[in-house]
Amino acid sequence: MKFTAEQIAGILEGEVVGNPNAEVSKLSKIEEGENGSLTFLANPKYINYIYSTKATVTIVNDSFVPEQEITTTLIKVEDAYAAFSKLLHFYNQVKLNKTGIEPQSFMSEGTKYGENLYLGSFSYIGQNVVLGDNVKIYPNSFIGDNVVIGDNVFIFAGAKIYSETVIGNNCTIHSGVIIGADGFGFAPNENGEYSKVPQIGNVILEDNVDVGANTTIDRATLGSTIIRKGVKLDNQIQIAHNVEIGKNTVIAAQSGVAGSTKIGENCMIGGQVGIAGHLIIGNNVRLQAQSGVARNIKDDEVLQGTPSLGYTDFNKSYVHFKNLPKIVAEVEELKKQIINPKNGNNG
Repeated sequence: MKFTAEQIAGILEGEVVGNPNAEVSKLSKIEEGENGSLTFLANPKYINYIYSTKATVTIVNDSFVPEQEITTTLIKVEDAYAAFSKLLHFYNQVKLNKTGIEPQSFMSEGTKYGENLYLGSFSYIGQNVVLGDNVKIYPNSFIGDNVVIGDNVFIFAGAKIYSETVIGNNCTIHSGVIIGADGFGFAPNENGEYSKVPQIGNVILEDNVDVGANTTIDRATLGSTIIRKGVKLDNQIQIAHNVEIGKNTVIAAQSGVAGSTKIGENCMIGGQVGIAGHLIIGNNVRLQAQSGVARNIKDDEVLQGTPSLGYTDFNKSYVHFKNLPKIVAEVEELKKQIINPKNGNNG
């Protein structure tokens, strides 16, 4: 799909300097620009590239004044970085705006769906499913019985949404995600074996939730596992049964949250963090990467380490840890001096 500089300037409310009919069909970095591509200049460190780039069109700040001859057509805007981000969003929406039901997909009778549905090949829609407007379900996806999905939801290839799951508006579910699988519920019996505890709850994702590739969110034993509005989950995260994550919390890759833990709002949780079960994590908490959390955490705490310590205490302790061999050597030397005092001094 091609766009002219004039069309792009209209989207961004910018001003064209150069050829308004210059056409672009792809995006590029400024240092890798080529004919037919669109790029941007926001960081002053890259300013030299604007004189050599082969990109057809470049978005720049209003304040930019070339000091040498340039061949690229400019689109001047108030904030080049923000404008390019807006354009990326627009480009992505156009690229992903598929509609129609492809052959070899299956939709159960009684499925209700809104306008502009896209259902990719080899996807399955169970009984009593309700789909909102502009839902895009890519190939090889599974939507179980009684699932409810809101408007403007993207479910990418290979995702699996188990029965009774509820997904709000403007959510994105990436490839390999599994929502609503059984929680890890087993009880030991008198023979030392483990009997399964039925998991009959569901999962609820509120509006504006993003779930990264290969992340799993387990259904509740009873009630619901709840991911609140605006939560962003990275790839390869495990959310266990009956967990609740507060709105606008973000969690980085390879983290795990054990069953029935409640995480507050606006938290930031780094990669490979492990959180034990049945805990209360407050609002605005920061957990540094690879922290292990085994206690309740109050609002606004910043923790690091395993078991996790206050961030400042961890850093102070780490200084001593790095110096531990030296400290041990000094202690050993002191012991020698006490046991074998010099000059007959018995200390």
